Amino acid sequence: MADRWADSHRRDAWRKMAKNSGYRARSAFKLLQIQDRFGVIRKGDLVLDVGAHPGGWSQVSVECVGENGKVVGVDLEPCEPIEFCTFIVGDITEDETQEKVIEAFSGSMINSIVSDISPNLTGNWSMDQIISLQLVASVFDFSLPLLCPGGNFVTKIFQGEGIENLINLIKPYFSSVKRYSPDASRNSSSEVYLVCKNHLPWKNSKTSILSNLNSFYKEDGEEKTEKAAMGFRLHKAK
Repeated sequence: MADRWADSHRRDAWRKMAKNSGYRARSAFKLLQIQDRFGVIRKGDLVLDVGAHPGGWSQVSVECVGENGKVVGVDLEPCEPIEFCTFIVGDITEDETQEKVIEAFSGSMINSIVSDISPNLTGNWSMDQIISLQLVASVFDFSLPLLCPGGNFVTKIFQGEGIENLINLIKPYFSSVKRYSPDASRNSSSEVYLVCKNHLPWKNSKTSILSNLNSFYKEDGEEKTEKAAMGFRLHKAK
């Protein structure tokens, strides 16, 4: 009971700080803390914000890139406009939305990709963990070819079975892949962020991270490997 009270009090404190700082959600401080620690976004960068609603991460990204950069946010839910940011409404796993993202950057390579998405949850913890990792793998498969050499990628994942398999599949594409839990995350949350730095595109292949991830589950006798809920929604606690 005391732990739940402390966690709730902590969330309220971050929400108050977000409101006082002009951010749309307390999750903005997660990206700020990641940025302070790892410097994933630079002045003048082209940034893709995946799972942008309500816009906290896009606000931080706009601040980081400055007037010579560009930020494009994508989400199933529409966001209130942010100056110097372009929002796309759609499912990042669908071809139509992916084409809009590519068009928004006018074919230019992206410097940084930041993702704070969560999948549609079923209530079955084991299934939800699989779907969560599948979603992350799907975002990687789409966006890695768009990421410039030396680019950075930040994504939320949830601790649990299969996470090591996903990390091992991602490592060849970056010189550094680290797990990080910002102070702004809830104590009770299993979320953690993968901070992937210095993209190594010459190691890219046609092999799908999603397909390879699913093969691990099949080897373990897991039958629930179809993309049961590849659309995503964001936790309201953001």
